[in-house]
Amino acid sequence: QVQLVESGGGSVQAGGSLRLSCVVSGYASCTYDMSWYRQSPGKEREFVSDIDSDGATRYADSVKGRFTISQDNAKNTVYLQMNSLKPEDTAMYYCVLICSWSPDINYWGQGTQVTVSS
Repeated sequence: QVQLVESGGGSVQAGGSLRLSCVVSGYASCTYDMSWYRQSPGKEREFVSDIDSDGATRYADSVKGRFTISQDNAKNTVYLQMNSLKPEDTAMYYCVLICSWSPDINYWGQGTQVTVSS
């Protein structure tokens, strides 16, 4: 069974930085992409960023230029470096493993809270 555990969330002031980590354990019997999603109270869950097995990355327009996704395969860990944080970045952030050719197969972490104050 695949398990994902996020960490690194917290409270920061606007303009600050945080680095989220997601440790993946277990065996996923597929080629997969690693993604970060976020959800604020009363809002839809939204895509933030992902990285595929070749290292190609994508970002939501709202975070482009401020957030950087990376992975350390030796540590089975995916990171999300978040700089120049804004109050609108406040949300629960989720790490997601998505099978590349069967996206209906996906695994979610429990989430880590990020709060940015103005």
